[in-house]
Amino acid sequence: MGTTTLIGLGVIAVFVIFVVMIYNRLVSLRNQFKNGFAQIDVQLQRRHDLIPNLVEAAKAYLQHERSTLTEVMEARNNAVSAQKDAARDPGEAGKMQRLGGAESLLTKALANFYAVAENYPELKANETIQQLMEELSSTENRVAFARQAYNDGVMTYNTYREQFPNNIIAGMFAFKPTAQLELESPEARRAPKVAF
Repeated sequence: MGTTTLIGLGVIAVFVIFVVMIYNRLVSLRNQFKNGFAQIDVQLQRRHDLIPNLVEAAKAYLQHERSTLTEVMEARNNAVSAQKDAARDPGEAGKMQRLGGAESLLTKALANFYAVAENYPELKANETIQQLMEELSSTENRVAFARQAYNDGVMTYNTYREQFPNNIIAGMFAFKPTAQLELESPEARRAPKVAF
């Protein structure tokens, strides 16, 4: 073999190693943001599981507020559906936007519930209701932290994916951009206020 052939093989080997390194880093970053979504998924499931208990416990006190309870349950069911859909492919931007919208509606419905509950002192005094509302508020904070970690992972992945020459390799191997999980309205970004 001649020197030119060896140099050519060396260049090809370096190029292949370089492509493999970029590919492996893209896979690693994609898995990190998917893991971040799994953490959100756990907290959203906890949130969604607490809501029916809260609504059930409040039914006896809120006889005249059935529409508020119905709104909370419908928003919860929509959020559960969006969560399951997003969990199947956390990299799909449209699914993440739908989840963000559904969670925003759920947050608004819970805020309405809390506002109505303010008018019922016996409801606020109920120990079960207090405990459920406290757990729900704690879960809201956990969701916010998990969402921040997920969004950081998505940003790192998207940035790496868009950099040259990574963007060429990402395009060759179909590494798609993904969306952050954002809530739709500024007021929905605040955790519901629970006051007794």
